[in-house]
Amino acid sequence: MNYHFDSSANAAELHTDCVVVGVYKHAKLSAAAAQIDAASAGAISQHLDFGDFTGDKNRTSMLYNLPGVTAKRVLLIGMGEKDKLTLETLTLMTQAAVNLLKTAKVNNAVSFLTDEIASEYIEAAVRQSVIAVADTLYTFDTYKSKKDDAPRTTLESWTVAHTIAGEFTNPLLQGNAIAEGMRVSRDLANSPGNVCTPTYLADIAQELANSSNKVDINILEEADMEALGMGSFLSVSKGSAEDGKMIILQYHGGNSGDAPFVLVGKGITFDTGGISLKPGNAMDEMKFDMSGAASVIGTLTACVAMQLPMNVIGVIAAAENMPGSKASKPGDIVTSMSGKTIEILNTDAEGRLVLCDALTYVERFNPVAVVDIATLTGACITALGYHICGLLSNNEALADEVLAAGKQANDEAWRLPMGEKYHDQLKSNFADLANIGGPPGGTITAACFLSRFTESYPWAHLDIAGTAWKSGAAKGATGRPVPLLCQLLINRAKA
Repeated sequence: MNYHFDSSANAAELHTDCVVVGVYKHAKLSAAAAQIDAASAGAISQHLDFGDFTGDKNRTSMLYNLPGVTAKRVLLIGMGEKDKLTLETLTLMTQAAVNLLKTAKVNNAVSFLTDEIASEYIEAAVRQSVIAVADTLYTFDTYKSKKDDAPRTTLESWTVAHTIAGEFTNPLLQGNAIAEGMRVSRDLANSPGNVCTPTYLADIAQELANSSNKVDINILEEADMEALGMGSFLSVSKGSAEDGKMIILQYHGGNSGDAPFVLVGKGITFDTGGISLKPGNAMDEMKFDMSGAASVIGTLTACVAMQLPMNVIGVIAAAENMPGSKASKPGDIVTSMSGKTIEILNTDAEGRLVLCDALTYVERFNPVAVVDIATLTGACITALGYHICGLLSNNEALADEVLAAGKQANDEAWRLPMGEKYHDQLKSNFADLANIGGPPGGTITAACFLSRFTESYPWAHLDIAGTAWKSGAAKGATGRPVPLLCQLLINRAKA
């Protein structure tokens, strides 16, 4: 897909297969719709007079060969109440337009939907519109011998247009980069566990490093981790025939010596639960348990495409959690890289066991901040559902940054508390701490566990268990929270 921007455009004079314009509730025309209405001697107004299309949110109506209008088609999108227009509703409108056009014989389209957003949000709207188009057109049929019978879209070009002057080349570039990062993330997470192993993740990371002279890679093998004392990580990977990997990607976009921003991703390429075996129902979805790692690779991909002017490090803790003869058992005690001992009460709480050693390892980079991303707890789904990521942090300023970036990117998070009373649930009679704190506040106690290994730097934890993928008929990875992470880094680079 090719993306373009057209400033100071007249919607009636564009040579394109389709112009997309908004109509507000009660038949109020957007600026672009008014241009077309004037050029066509009131054709839109006459169409609205029938009353079939009222401008209700996300409703659509296609008009053809309007007199005085150069475009072959005019697609009207209902925008609802004008004072309730948000980035989220703009995204839904763009998706509605693309869903309709992707099955039509349309090669190129010009959308004026972002023309209506308030000026302070307009860059984010342009960026988000590109992401919405790519997200709607995404397919994953790599492993189908016979592709879907549904006709392939002919849509090849999408232009974001405004009736007023403006320079939006940069947000367009950023939107394209984030969309590509989301595609990479989704492709990885959607791949089956027998393909997407820790070694496969390392190979994909190596390809990213090979694609840019700004990216270095270092891959720690199990022998390296044993030498470093990563007993917690190895307690998970030892149960599988697949060797665990710790993958370190360093993007050098800033000045040499500038402290890096570090992203740490949970990369459990398949999670059986280990000896604490999961129920069989929907266990196939545990291939998505490496979505945190996928989001880190996707975000680094976007950094390269944006040429982001800051230093970013991505660390991926990749392992399989299997119930092999060498697997950890409930009651085992292991020693982490930090020297803290951990009593493993449940082997299905494995994500925190690989992450804690990764979080200790990144201390050597003297990071300005660290964010870890993990499909960590089912409790987060109970708390927040499937719409919002869970956020916990040891730093107020960093937490506020993450929350603000999520709102800007239409990829929201919600902060949960993390006090000393929750830490008490992790007490162990036999080790420094236990790896679970019982059912109450499971998302919070999981973060409390990780916080014991992040005391030397500002840290935030994103629990993406409810947002990383969808189940049912729409089963598949979402690419979240790549938009949030990219927006966070864009904001940091600006600052």
